Amino acid sequence: MGHVNKRWGLAMACSLAVASCAAMDIVAYTPEGLLKRQQAGEAVSLSFFAKWCATCLMQERVFRTFQGDASVPGTLLVVDYDQSHQIMQRLHVHAQSTLIVYKGHAERHRSGGLTDPQALKKALQSAR
Repeated sequence: MGHVNKRWGLAMACSLAVASCAAMDIVAYTPEGLLKRQQAGEAVSLSFFAKWCATCLMQERVFRTFQGDASVPGTLLVVDYDQSHQIMQRLHVHAQSTLIVYKGHAERHRSGGLTDPQALKKALQSAR
C-alpha cells in the first residue's frame, strides 16, 4: 500500500508541475519576447501599464492572482505605456490599461479599462 501512495504522490507532483508550467506567467515586454511567443503559436497578451494609472494598478493586482492558475494560458507581457511608443503606434494603442490577447499572431481580444476579475480572466482565456 505504501508503494501505491508514493506513486500517486509522485504522479500528483508531476501533474502539478505540468499545470504550473502551463499557467500564466507575467514578464516585462520585449519585442523579441513577443515575436518568439507569437512564432511558437503561444498564448501571449500585452498589458499597457503606467505606474500613475489607477486602473492599471487594479489590473496588475488581478493579473497577479492568475499566476499559477492553469486555466489562464500563456504569458502576459507588461508594456511600459510611457516608454513604448513604437509598439503602441504599430498596434494603434491610444490609452493605458489596454489589454491585447493573441494566440500566435491572431488577435483574439482587445479591451481598455477592464478591472473585473472574471472579465479579465475570460479575456485571457480567449487565447486557448
